[in-house]
Amino acid sequence: MPLDKITHEARLAEPIYNEEGKTLLNRGMLLSENVVERLKEKGVTFVYIEDEVTADLYPEELLTPHERQQMLTTIHKNFNDISNKMSEGATVNMDEFSQSFSKVIKEILEKVAANNEAISLLTNVISFDSSIFQHSLNVSVLSLALGKKLKLNMYELYELGLGALLHDIGKLGIPADILNKTDSLSDDEYEIMKTHTIIGFDMIRKCGTLPLLAAHCAYQHHEKGDGSGYPRQLTANEIHLYAKIISIADVFDAVTSNRVYRKALLPHEGLELLFSGANSVFDQQLVELFAKTVVIYPIGLEVQLSDGRVGIVAKTHAHLPSRPVVRVVTDSTQYDLDLSKELGVTISACEQPLIG
Repeated sequence: MPLDKITHEARLAEPIYNEEGKTLLNRGMLLSENVVERLKEKGVTFVYIEDEVTADLYPEELLTPHERQQMLTTIHKNFNDISNKMSEGATVNMDEFSQSFSKVIKEILEKVAANNEAISLLTNVISFDSSIFQHSLNVSVLSLALGKKLKLNMYELYELGLGALLHDIGKLGIPADILNKTDSLSDDEYEIMKTHTIIGFDMIRKCGTLPLLAAHCAYQHHEKGDGSGYPRQLTANEIHLYAKIISIADVFDAVTSNRVYRKALLPHEGLELLFSGANSVFDQQLVELFAKTVVIYPIGLEVQLSDGRVGIVAKTHAHLPSRPVVRVVTDSTQYDLDLSKELGVTISACEQPLIG
């Protein structure tokens, strides 16, 4: 439920985490008016609340909170160590960190390999402003899920995963006042920001214990199919498949996460943005496959149907994520409607989890 829709005291049904993946508020916490205001100040857009109608519904996550927190702690520590070395002017030897990064990717790979459902990161992603290490983890999960759909072999998935995890590593070399600026970047600042692709490429390619293709992921993930990207203005047939995958996951996670300068989009809105750039910015076939890889309408989301009925997403279909099971709620009754079977009914609108 969007925070600004909470008109009475409610109890939290799912924990809320801070940027390090640590628990900020636990399940069962009473959401008083003061707590709600504090959450808004911290960038929370919506929360899961206890509700009789949805008591048997649970959001489906690939990573458990504990697994996610452990991975975020590892990434956070390594990224901070690298950042500190760079700020001190010391040479960064990525070989010192490659084993930790490899361990994270192998753990994600195990989860992705065993999962046959669409991927949902909504409960973790939309809660807080996504910092570089949280964004890097999310992009890794999404990229590996798409890579699995493409039937890449395990070593290719390993290469892709490391490239995704480290795609923004070069941002650690960008001045903080530019990286964290809330206003639009000036032309000069934007040119500096764009160098993160080159910085990341140089850091990874010098490492003998990381795949060279991981370096090219950092280098190419801002290239666009029409040649309007950077740093080399490559066109579609010149961009490596891994970079094409990561660019889709990168944009999707960015727009479905809170930023200091804008609120998050819902997954289906993020997909619409990707489709608007298909065949120009992104590879259309990859976008179409990505739409079958992620949960478009997360469990618990309030939706309006094309015939005027209102309900809550109760279940998703891995083979048809755009046609979930919706729990229709009326004053006198409630029942589940499977949109994969009721083809004459569509979702026409969603509860918008934006504040103010």
